[in-house]
Amino acid sequence: MTDKLRIALAQLNPTVGALSNNLEKGKKALAEAIAAKADIILYPELFITGYFPEDLLFKPKFVADAMETACLLAEETKGQHIAALIPCVWRESDKLFNAVLLAQNGKIVDWRAKHDLPNDDVFYEMRYFEAGGLPGPFNIHDVRIGVPICEDIWWPDVCECLAETGAEMLLCPNGSPYWRNKQDVRMNEVVQRIVETDLPLLYLNQVGGQDELVFDGASFGLNADRSLAFQAKSFEEQLLISDWEREDEQWVCNEPQVTNLGSEDEAPWRACVVGLRDYIHKNHFKSVVLGLSGGIDSAIVAALAVDALGAENVHCIMLPYRYTSEESLKDAKDCAERLGVRYDVVSIGDAVEAANDALSPIFESLAPGLAEENIQSRMRGTYLMGVSNKLGSMLLTTGNKSEMAVGYATIYGDMNGGFNPIKDLYKMQVYHLAEWRNNNMPDDCLGPKGEVIPTSIITKAPSAELREDQKDQDSLPPYPMLDAILQKFVEGEESVEEIIAEGFDAEIVAKVQKLLYIAEYKRRQSAPGPKLTAKAFGFGRKYPITNGYRDQGN
Repeated sequence: MTDKLRIALAQLNPTVGALSNNLEKGKKALAEAIAAKADIILYPELFITGYFPEDLLFKPKFVADAMETACLLAEETKGQHIAALIPCVWRESDKLFNAVLLAQNGKIVDWRAKHDLPNDDVFYEMRYFEAGGLPGPFNIHDVRIGVPICEDIWWPDVCECLAETGAEMLLCPNGSPYWRNKQDVRMNEVVQRIVETDLPLLYLNQVGGQDELVFDGASFGLNADRSLAFQAKSFEEQLLISDWEREDEQWVCNEPQVTNLGSEDEAPWRACVVGLRDYIHKNHFKSVVLGLSGGIDSAIVAALAVDALGAENVHCIMLPYRYTSEESLKDAKDCAERLGVRYDVVSIGDAVEAANDALSPIFESLAPGLAEENIQSRMRGTYLMGVSNKLGSMLLTTGNKSEMAVGYATIYGDMNGGFNPIKDLYKMQVYHLAEWRNNNMPDDCLGPKGEVIPTSIITKAPSAELREDQKDQDSLPPYPMLDAILQKFVEGEESVEEIIAEGFDAEIVAKVQKLLYIAEYKRRQSAPGPKLTAKAFGFGRKYPITNGYRDQGN
């Protein structure tokens, strides 16, 4: 009977659809695990295809290519002691499964299918997969290994079935995206499964950005007594090796390996950085361009871009008009110099005046207002897109979640862009993270240390500067109040009556609800951005554009 196991968890960053690249990444991890004399290597959920492939799964050729790729990775185990657990799509009798394949000595010798398919939040696996039956464990080196797949540990039935059919430990591959406090939620679920089964559980999570999702890794293992066996890094690839011994019929990891996961503020910053970096690189861009206005939102996006890509790959442009203050010109230049990026100033004055002149026969009987203000924003968007097209840099947009919620953004103007790193950060969170970054420097970030965002940008009143003496608070509630109400509407799904009962003004609550609903059409056309909360616009919160419902309260 085997009394010792060395298990390798491959916390990797695959790319959806990049089968050959994922194969090479898998081979490299396998070679390292073999060199470390591991008995078992586990890869993240749907590693071969990347998680999640969405409607690529409707393409029979993609599915066939993915299965063939999994077989190629399995071949790498030929002549080796190691067993590989390879998550991949698998078709059997015209049914498609989210599966884990067991590879030994060059062949796939067994497989199991995911039983509990998520059908909420951001994943709709029932659209693509058949649910597998309640699984039994694999027999690997005479040890019975249960492999619940991701969602299978969020409910008791799969793990209980594995324990009842003789599993001695549980290895769980995951594609679990980050949002605030998600790591605590995962830990609580794992503890519940261990209490129910009295088995150790090794939790492996994917890492990296995939469109709006960011996977934070942070893999971990718990002994059957719920003590921490190991804790992997967050937001970084890592091959984690753990040694397990059988003691009194129970598998135990006696040498804990624990990595500090960082602070509550570091996680969202690094999620934005990793989400941006992977979106740019996986879509084959090298550099980005953005409008630097002298305000907090564009400043923090510039800092995130530098941390993600390096200063040499970030281009900032100030686009002043008659309402642009000297303070904004000074602050934008100061921020660009602190970050070390290329900085240009391009006036939009002539273009805006030409547009106003061209439209004057149509506008002549109407007082100047929002239309003229938005021409300024749209002209900036046109100029920035021109630079993006000419230089091949992706344009970043800079609207925060508060603005996106209430439509305080100009469609085809400052909403132009291919990616928005702060799309799921409320305004007050933007301020908080700006101050945090000025005092902290995460290890995997490429920007300079110190105060990269001038204090004058953080402390001044926010303004779009589209008219004389304009301030955001002219048309919006103060941001601390606005953010609090929005969080109750968006994340909390609270009613008007409930929010008013918590002390908020009824008229303001009704106004915020109205703005939130009528801005849906803008959000549908906005750039993607990393999901940082339980309900991000677009990928986590889906409301109709045409929507006649309004909560009138009582």
